[in-house]
Amino acid sequence: MAHTFFIHHDCSIKNLSVPRATSSRRVGKIIMKTLILGGVRSGKSRMAESLAAGFAGRVVYLATAEAKDAEMRKRIALHRKYRPKHWETIEEPIRLGRTLSENTSAKDLVVIDCLTLWMTNLLLADESFEMGKVELEALITEVKRQRSNLVLVSNETNSGVIPMNTLSRRFCDEMGVLHQKLAAIADNVVLMVAGIPTWVKNETNGTI
Repeated sequence: MAHTFFIHHDCSIKNLSVPRATSSRRVGKIIMKTLILGGVRSGKSRMAESLAAGFAGRVVYLATAEAKDAEMRKRIALHRKYRPKHWETIEEPIRLGRTLSENTSAKDLVVIDCLTLWMTNLLLADESFEMGKVELEALITEVKRQRSNLVLVSNETNSGVIPMNTLSRRFCDEMGVLHQKLAAIADNVVLMVAGIPTWVKNETNGTI
């Protein structure tokens, strides 16, 4: 399978003048299941970090990026630098469902960043996508379990032109289906536009 370029990780740029999202409102100690979507440099990661800021319990940052080139290594290093020191980081490019199940509990707050790179990893790892189907189902199953403190970050990839090659079209199709499934079971869905959160779905009535 040819390695087609997809979307890079939306790492936060800390020296930008755009303020951090201020919607880190919590119901007690519960963040709820929140799906954050948006384009590149839309502020998705910063929004996720803002929601997790000040959480009283254990915070686990589940990163899906793989440092396969110098540019990506730089991006990952930048992300690590500005992440709160007390957060625990788990790097897992493929088995998100199993990693959630084996390394975190319902009492933890888990930030998964990002699903876009995860999907890329799945598509490139197995041309038949049989493993990808298993892993997608495993993640959905785990999200459906008794998990309230969960923030998922993903690029909204399907608002532009239809890609010209088969693999890229498959990528967009799979991302669209995954987003729909996650949005259906999430308490909140946030679309980031130029650093501003738009609440597409808000089951907690703005009290997150």
